[in-house]
Amino acid sequence: MRKHNPKRTAQKLQKVIDAWTTLRPTKSFGGMTLEQFKAKVQPSLDARDQLTTLRTQAVNSLVQRHQTDDTSLTATSQVVNSVKGDPEEGEDGPLYAAMGYVPKSMKASGLTRKGQTTPVVPTAPNPTSPTDKAAK
Repeated sequence: MRKHNPKRTAQKLQKVIDAWTTLRPTKSFGGMTLEQFKAKVQPSLDARDQLTTLRTQAVNSLVQRHQTDDTSLTATSQVVNSVKGDPEEGEDGPLYAAMGYVPKSMKASGLTRKGQTTPVVPTAPNPTSPTDKAAK
């Protein structure tokens, strides 16, 4: 199966149609009239139009998702903060944990800076190996 460059194919089709329409609209080529040729290549042109439409819809859907995600995240934050502030649930409750957050009792107590447990011993440089001397 031959590989086709879709962009070049579309340009080629349009160029043939334009030239034929402009210069020899009544003449038949390849056993086809201009209208028959247009009908034969129309599915290819329709597929390109459909892809253009789908790409536009995909971009619009991404923009819409981004805009609605902002609203959704704001609502989620309000609910989570409400759960944290609820006297029956709180930051240590199972609902808070089930929502994917770390309960307050499970969090680390804070930053601790521990000193080095073993002293750093400087290493002596390696003497040059015999292969290094041969390379010089």
